[in-house]
Amino acid sequence: MKRRVVALLMATMMGAFCITGCGSSKEATSDKAAKTEKEADTESDKDADKKAADKVAALIDAIYVQERNDKTDEQCAEAKEAWDALTDAQKELVEGENADPDYFGRDTGDASKDDARNKDDIGENEILAVSFGTSFNDSRVADIKGIEDALQEANPDWSVRRAFTAQIIINHVQARDGEKIDNVDQALERAVDNGVKNLVVQPTHLMRGAEYDELVEAVENYKDKFETVKIAEPLLGEVGADADAVNSDKEAVAKALTAEAVKDAGYDSLDAAKEDGTAFVFMGHGTSHTAKVSYSQMQTQMKDLGYDNVFIGTVEGEPEETSCESVIDAVEKAGYKKVVLRPLMVVAGDHANNDMAGDDDDSWLSMFKASGKFDSVDTQITGLGEIKDIQQIYVDHTAEAMK
Repeated sequence: MKRRVVALLMATMMGAFCITGCGSSKEATSDKAAKTEKEADTESDKDADKKAADKVAALIDAIYVQERNDKTDEQCAEAKEAWDALTDAQKELVEGENADPDYFGRDTGDASKDDARNKDDIGENEILAVSFGTSFNDSRVADIKGIEDALQEANPDWSVRRAFTAQIIINHVQARDGEKIDNVDQALERAVDNGVKNLVVQPTHLMRGAEYDELVEAVENYKDKFETVKIAEPLLGEVGADADAVNSDKEAVAKALTAEAVKDAGYDSLDAAKEDGTAFVFMGHGTSHTAKVSYSQMQTQMKDLGYDNVFIGTVEGEPEETSCESVIDAVEKAGYKKVVLRPLMVVAGDHANNDMAGDDDDSWLSMFKASGKFDSVDTQITGLGEIKDIQQIYVDHTAEAMK
């Protein structure tokens, strides 16, 4: 009898154990399955996000081109629409050959303050202001529009119109802000269609470089469609034969730029800045074109003016003595401990904000600081185009062309 009771109790306990154990096993299996399903859903969401971001990147790369085509307007609109449909997380994933989240996402100011100057009803006399262009809205308004406004004010009987040489920038501004800016061919066709008789082309380019040459070639194709066509000098005037060849334009630019930099740095004079151990470094773009000697001429001009604490550099390091490393060595050798970086560019756009004053290790600001040779390094992100005396140089060049 006792054996039966014991056996019965053992059987009951084993059964209970079996039931409990089997239940725990089922729950674990269920939890694992749920976790796997959740992970699968997460991976699926990631794939969908990446796919959506890649689509936008491809659309941006498609309009990041230097040639306009019949589908450009449609492509610009499609890229912006696709971008707007992304979530904030998806926008951060946009990455292509040239695409990144900043293409549409970076705040560069209010585009509505600009004037594309692409209106018809031009009249018989037109001044076509031709710029490389910039997608930085505030800089476009201050620098490019600033020059155009000065030209219009000085020539009330002429109509000032705009053209950009960089189709990449034209597409960027159109896609992001809905502002349509003419390229050179569009602007010239507009002039012809409006019956313009006298055309003066005023380049806002710094020098007679590659873009100036391309502009001259483009205008040459239209010269027979106007009664008179004149191309005015760019900012620095004629290039000159060697590094010692300076001119009145280079002198005027050197004086105007230096005066603004000194004032913005809080000094009463350049000599006061020198006594305080401060050097000014003006960073241009640089070029492999023969016009690169213009940068060397600007350094010569600074020395001729007695501006010993002013140095000229370039992003591209062409000429060689204008590379960042060379300029750092020159400033250190001259004994200056404080540095102010400022663009030697008509527009304070991408190069000024990123290559000069950016946070990346290869920006001029970062490299000057990393050298450990200076007590302070500051930046002034201001283009030449908003300086009144610089605007006057363009006005004078236009007047000379009209003669």
